[in-house]
Amino acid sequence: MLIHQTLEKYNLILASASPRRRELLEQCGIKFTLADKFECNETYDISMPVNQVATHLARLKSDAYPKSLQTNDILLTADTIVIVDNTILGKPTDRDNAVAMLRMLSGRTHIVTTGVTLRTADRVHSFSVSSSVRFREISDEEINYYIDTYKPFDKAGAYGIQEWIGYVAIEGIEGSYFNVMGLPVQRVYVELERFLTQQFV
Repeated sequence: MLIHQTLEKYNLILASASPRRRELLEQCGIKFTLADKFECNETYDISMPVNQVATHLARLKSDAYPKSLQTNDILLTADTIVIVDNTILGKPTDRDNAVAMLRMLSGRTHIVTTGVTLRTADRVHSFSVSSSVRFREISDEEINYYIDTYKPFDKAGAYGIQEWIGYVAIEGIEGSYFNVMGLPVQRVYVELERFLTQQFV
C-alpha cells in the first residue's frame, strides 16, 4: 500500500513556518494540515556535538507544540542548520550577519543538516539527514546583490539553494538537494512509512 493511502486515516500536522517545507511535502504528494504558529525556545548546550543539534532543535519544536495530539494525529517538526569549521550557522540576525555568513561559505564546502521529529500521542521518532555543499568563491558585490535582492534572513546560512545564488555559486552537492532546501522528503517518506508500521531498522 502506498503511503498516501496509509496516511488517509491520519492527520499529518506540519509545524513549520517554512514555505519550502510546505512546497516539498505538497510536491511529494503528502497531504497535511499546517499548524498555527507557536513559540519555541530554540536553545542547545554549546558542548553538544554539532551533528546532533538539528535533531535536538526539531525535538524541542515538537515538545513545544501547544496542543494535545489526538489519536490519529502525526506531528512533523524540522530544523535545518549549516555547519562550517564545526561552527553552526542558523538564520542571520541582520544584514551584516548574513554578509558574514556568506563570506564564511565562499570558496568552501559546508554541511547542511536537517533534523526531523515525528510524534503521535504515544510515540516519537527523530532522525537527521546531512548534505555536503561546495561554493565557488563569491565576491562581495555578488553577496550584496543576493542579500539585497532575495533577503535570505529566514534561511540557515543566509542562502536558499533554489534561489539565484544556488544557480551561480554552488559547484557541487553530495547528498539530498531537497535536504538543503529544508526537508529531506525522500527520507521523510521512508521514515513516515516505518513510523506508521512501527518498522524501524
